[in-house]
Amino acid sequence: MKHLLLLFFLSLPFVTAAQNQTKPYLNLEDARRITAAAEEKAKAEGRNVVIAILDDGGHLLSLIRMDGVQIGSVDVAQAKAKSAVYFKRPTKVFEDAMKGEGSARIGGLPGAVGVEGGLPIFKDGIIVGSIGVSGVTSAQDGIIAAAGLAAY
Repeated sequence: MKHLLLLFFLSLPFVTAAQNQTKPYLNLEDARRITAAAEEKAKAEGRNVVIAILDDGGHLLSLIRMDGVQIGSVDVAQAKAKSAVYFKRPTKVFEDAMKGEGSARIGGLPGAVGVEGGLPIFKDGIIVGSIGVSGVTSAQDGIIAAAGLAAY
């Protein structure tokens, strides 16, 4: 038994070293910069929205709800962002597909949101997160999300 424990503890540095490999990721500073740019665009257009930024696992990094936005947009912005990060594509792709013959198939995809306003965020070709915007029309949400993404 002592030998097994010794072998286990001796192998720990090797396991730890293997887990320290790095990949691009979205940090809080990035999330704040993207959020600020999207908020600035929304204000410039006289719109109030919810802006959600998620990491590559679909976990919330940043969320703001501008004054006067309906509470339901909090969940919608997060759902758009989650759809964008899970499927690695803009939610506009699903919105467009819902207009075609495959709408029943698209509507049945778990987590797919068929409303514009969710965009994946890539760095060096690797998905690092997403932005979701909700509060105005889907096209307006998409424009605001794109302005946020442009700041990354």
